[in-house]
Amino acid sequence: MTGGNSIQFGRTLELVYRAALAAVDPGQTVRDSLSLDDEVLRAGDRTYPLREFRRVFLAGAGKAAVPMAGAVEQILGDRLTSGLVVVKYGHGGVLDRTRVLEAGHPEPDENGVAAASRILEFLDRNLTPQDLLLVLISGGGSALTPCPVPGITLSDKQAATSVLLNSGATIHEINAIRKHLSRFKGGRLLRHTHGAQVVSLLLSDVVGDDLSSIASGPTVPDPTRFQDCLGILRQYGIRTAVPGPVLRYLQEGAAGGVDAPRETPKENDPAFVKVQNRVVGSNILALKAAAAEARRLGFAPLILSSSIYGNTEDVAKVHVGIAREVLRSSLPVAPPCCIISGGETTVRVTGSGKGGRNQEFALWCAREMESWGDEPVLIASIGSDGNDGPTDAAGAWATPETARRSRSLGLDPESYLSDNDSYHYFEKLGDLIVTGPTQTNVMDLRFILVGK
Repeated sequence: MTGGNSIQFGRTLELVYRAALAAVDPGQTVRDSLSLDDEVLRAGDRTYPLREFRRVFLAGAGKAAVPMAGAVEQILGDRLTSGLVVVKYGHGGVLDRTRVLEAGHPEPDENGVAAASRILEFLDRNLTPQDLLLVLISGGGSALTPCPVPGITLSDKQAATSVLLNSGATIHEINAIRKHLSRFKGGRLLRHTHGAQVVSLLLSDVVGDDLSSIASGPTVPDPTRFQDCLGILRQYGIRTAVPGPVLRYLQEGAAGGVDAPRETPKENDPAFVKVQNRVVGSNILALKAAAAEARRLGFAPLILSSSIYGNTEDVAKVHVGIAREVLRSSLPVAPPCCIISGGETTVRVTGSGKGGRNQEFALWCAREMESWGDEPVLIASIGSDGNDGPTDAAGAWATPETARRSRSLGLDPESYLSDNDSYHYFEKLGDLIVTGPTQTNVMDLRFILVGK
């Protein structure tokens, strides 16, 4: 691809990505879903006359908790009594009535344990059946609120999470186990609301917008059981890899049956009668906005899906195959075009390198396109939160000349793939996408740009 095409595609990619992020701005999604008129709070199609409540409180967790809480403060003003939220390091801010705590993500840490405990204590201390609680949940909320059940330590939970992340387990499977090891997740937050009315606003970062998986569903019935957790460990062959206390706790819970006190709350639990759970923003909103911007820029847009998941290598090869078909037959859309997808893939980690699923996706694309020649194609994968794995990059981009250019510099794509070292590969090429924290999180955004 010529230098001129690279510049044009780079500018187009930046603009469509920014349009996608603007559509899922956390504060705006809250303002679009929550309003106050004549002392009546409206959340979607439900109304809550504030005169019927003694006080209004706020609690939240996730990367987007600060802008979401800021929007609630703007809407409610002095009708909000106080609030408490926990965010990832570097995602904080100063709010008028809400205290902000910071903790570790994606690996939970002691600050997360302290923050989760403080939120539960905050609810226990303040809430009565005459109060209203607004809960703000966004991506990362699960890792930010590690609140282990008795008998499980943070190090046990950290080790179990690490094993799960490296096993190739899906986010739904990881969250099933997290919920059963937590006093906070899987609907258990409601054990501390003491009959208060709960309105939970969720910014979805999971495939299919499954309420029970967004931040492990602290205010949502948990459809999974202890038996499911043991099945996940068997499926990925990691029963002996997780800490002994974790395995024993799950086994003891499964032995207790579906009605055991240790089991997470299910849909028929009376605690859910006074709960409204509402998704305020999701991946598909971002994809639609990106498509509209691509059309404005002269590229025919096509949205594949907002629910693509699976092995990163396989998903990358499918996207490369689609780009090849566009070049050959102008199907499923004629160039110049922008093909867009969303979701969240998984990487099975076998090496000791540094990277994330978006960078790994781009590296697989680079390898697959190496023999194409100078075709006008750019493929990119970018995390909507600005963070891809344990790196400072949001993702990376690749063209048919990426792998050839790297070989001329002595960089072998195969060796970097085998070591899961996509970050250093693209860092040396200058093809990382670095945005900094975006303070939103609706999974990943992938783009195929094809010119004429």
